[in-house]
Amino acid sequence: MHPLFHYINQYTSSIIPKEDFKVLLRHFILKKIRKKQYLLQEGEICKYFAFIVKGALRQYYIDEKGMERVINLYVENWWAGDHESFVSLTPSAYNIDAWEDCEVLLISRESILKLCDEYPAFNQLIFKLGERHNIATQKRIASINYTAEKRYKCFVENFSFFANRFPQHIIASYLGITKDTLSRVIKK
Repeated sequence: MHPLFHYINQYTSSIIPKEDFKVLLRHFILKKIRKKQYLLQEGEICKYFAFIVKGALRQYYIDEKGMERVINLYVENWWAGDHESFVSLTPSAYNIDAWEDCEVLLISRESILKLCDEYPAFNQLIFKLGERHNIATQKRIASINYTAEKRYKCFVENFSFFANRFPQHIIASYLGITKDTLSRVIKK
């Protein structure tokens, strides 16, 4: 069965029947994104959220010195998008690009709201995703004050699978440290 089917049923207490899932899936658009191609570019409005079926993406912005600052990394069975732009329909401050060739399922805000009304399990999923996003955001904010060693330790404990998918300079940017600092921390 489809990865999204398993994903939804994993995070909800009521199972979506296979027949209903086929109807639900019609609200998604399958898109293939080649490595280095954008899902979203700074200045665009985020009209879709993407469920990642295959591949890896990163979300970043360019700071005032022209440096890329990675704020999110995404892999299979994760959702990618800019929440603020998606909800408020304002231009995004971020870029989201494919780090690997990807297959994603795109869904619009209108479709999400419709599916939440029609399927209690989908509504429960969206609620749980919001909770998980808020918790992750709080942890990310708290980690700003951690040492480089503690940031890396937390990263490995929670996201060790990223280490095989993204190079050190991307992970260093995600952690808010330099590549050289990350190399020193890893050697310890």
